[in-house]
Amino acid sequence: TKTIPKKNIKLFLKEVLVDREMSRYQLAKLTNIGYQTIDNYYKNKVVRYDSDIIKKICLVIVLYSSFQ
Repeated sequence: TKTIPKKNIKLFLKEVLVDREMSRYQLAKLTNIGYQTIDNYYKNKVVRYDSDIIKKICLVIVLYSSFQ
């Protein structure tokens, strides 16, 4: 049997939030996602990524950026 090599996915949420001057707390409130979940994505501690969470994060960051 063939083994599938593990691929690492790294999010750059920390860099994006710093660039946008947005806190994890603000992102959690605006996305209605728990702070601990946001913190796990921020620190790249997520093992299984949720596409709905990533979609909400991206949408809020884009909208937040357009009002800055």
